[in-house]
Amino acid sequence: MPMVKLFFDIETLPSADEHKEVHLEILRKKNKGKTDEEIHLSTSFEGTFGRICSIAIIKEGPQGIIQQETFSGDEKEILDKFWEAGKGVDRFVGHNIWAFDLPFIYKRSIINDVKPLKLNLARYRDLPIYDTMLQWELWNMQKAQKLDTLAKIFNLPTSKDEMDGSMVYDYFLAGRIEDINRYCMKDVELTRKVYYKMAYDDVAIDETINF
Repeated sequence: MPMVKLFFDIETLPSADEHKEVHLEILRKKNKGKTDEEIHLSTSFEGTFGRICSIAIIKEGPQGIIQQETFSGDEKEILDKFWEAGKGVDRFVGHNIWAFDLPFIYKRSIINDVKPLKLNLARYRDLPIYDTMLQWELWNMQKAQKLDTLAKIFNLPTSKDEMDGSMVYDYFLAGRIEDINRYCMKDVELTRKVYYKMAYDDVAIDETINF
């Protein structure tokens, strides 16, 4: 049955300066032996403490692409726009979104007083969540493959040609938000191509989107 799909990816940042000390107080006991700087940087992996820098989306229906956009700036506005784009979507698609992106988005939504859509996050299924990382390994979480690995085995262009996720915070501090947004969208475009390679979907991939 034809579906509306939302391909997406997020880029995250450590705790904001105004929350940094409070978060460090909470996390120091759990991270003995680590410096405050190491602890602070690690908060970018946990939505309880970190924050969203940007979300890139490609929304696609049976007739083609409906919306292709990257949201950045005020975090609350980013989240409002993401959930608005998610309305009417049958399948949310991304790489490692079940364990990382969606939990991060849900936590940041609650913290920012943004009401999220109610999605069924039950394991071992591909609707409404299709996680290319988990689907590739048939939900064996001990054998997770990176998106770039799948790109290489499928002979697809890498999205890591200019930067990778470890560089996002440095780019943010340097004010290079558009570079971060471009990188985030490259990951979404790549994920879309990987999805169509894996899913045997009923809509042929549109090759007009290029890196």
